[in-house]
Amino acid sequence: MFYYLAQWIRNTLHTPGFGVFQYITFRAAAAAITALIISFFIGPVIIRKLKKNQIGEQSKAELNGIGNHNLKAGTPTMGGLIVLLAVLLPTMLWADMLNIYVILILLTTVWLGSVGFLDDYFKVVKKFPKGLIGKYKLAGQIAIGLIVGCTIYFFPDIFSKTFEHFRTLTTIPFAKNFNFDFNFMYIPVVVFIITATSNAVNLTDGLDGLAIGTVGIVALALGIISYVTGNYVFSGYLNIIYLRGTDELVIFCSALVGASLGFLWFNAYPAQVFMGDTGSLALGGAIGCLCVLLKKEFLLPILGGIFFAETVSVILQVSYFKYTRKRYGEPRRLFKIAPLHHHFEKSGWHESKIVVRFYIMAIMLAIIAMTTFKVR
Repeated sequence: MFYYLAQWIRNTLHTPGFGVFQYITFRAAAAAITALIISFFIGPVIIRKLKKNQIGEQSKAELNGIGNHNLKAGTPTMGGLIVLLAVLLPTMLWADMLNIYVILILLTTVWLGSVGFLDDYFKVVKKFPKGLIGKYKLAGQIAIGLIVGCTIYFFPDIFSKTFEHFRTLTTIPFAKNFNFDFNFMYIPVVVFIITATSNAVNLTDGLDGLAIGTVGIVALALGIISYVTGNYVFSGYLNIIYLRGTDELVIFCSALVGASLGFLWFNAYPAQVFMGDTGSLALGGAIGCLCVLLKKEFLLPILGGIFFAETVSVILQVSYFKYTRKRYGEPRRLFKIAPLHHHFEKSGWHESKIVVRFYIMAIMLAIIAMTTFKVR
């Protein structure tokens, strides 16, 4: 909105100074600050509303006796509304809303935020034990993956004139002058990535500040990647696929960083509010969609290594449990409890220590992800 207003003032009224709005760096900084301010203003309002309507976290029997989880029952949830508003509003204010990359990332975020909202609503308000039925949640995730995948595969011209040459390609980390072609498997891959990443962030959202802080770190790295991918000079220097228009995704990523910091203010230990599936499904799907749009699908296990490890720990735990029960007649566990952060918590680590150490690992992984562009 401000982007077009500034363009009109500059071109029609010839007012000096408004040319600064054309620069991605200026608008990205403005988006981050706007997101932070929105978080601080609407955060307390939404938290009060959630408390008033008794929309609080339910106790989880499997976590009784672990850390302070028995004391967290009743803490307001569905705080993902704070994050969504703090991401969506600055993006609409500062980004080019006619940019197809911006349209797709906003659609993905809103879509999965709505799926998460329904899940939280049925779980917390309607008191359905499992919230939204799993198959319906999965259907919502698959649907948005199909929309994104089919748009890229069948309508490459709406991205750019040269996009058709890159629509099913992706960059290989540490590999120079080689891009992998998903070919006819591209759409299923997109569906898998968006669905898996959405669920992975949801699994990570189990300790105060863990998911939102990690998302902010990943978003910052993706903002840098968006900028260099959409810059002809930088993409040529780094020998990565140049995609015209992806630099507008920097605005979304910057807003996500600002929103993450703003929400962390309320979600840091001891949390005043949880974001619930409303936030975790939306943010996870957004990260997956960003990697798809930027052609960095294979970078996701490194960049989102924390989410990857959390998901793998659950898969290994369930698989080993079933295998040992069938093989020995008695189930055994690889971890004390899954996901991974609860394993460390049950091992005696305080949740604040776990969160900070996961942050450190997330930063290290983000740096490693950045080095893949030149260490090839």
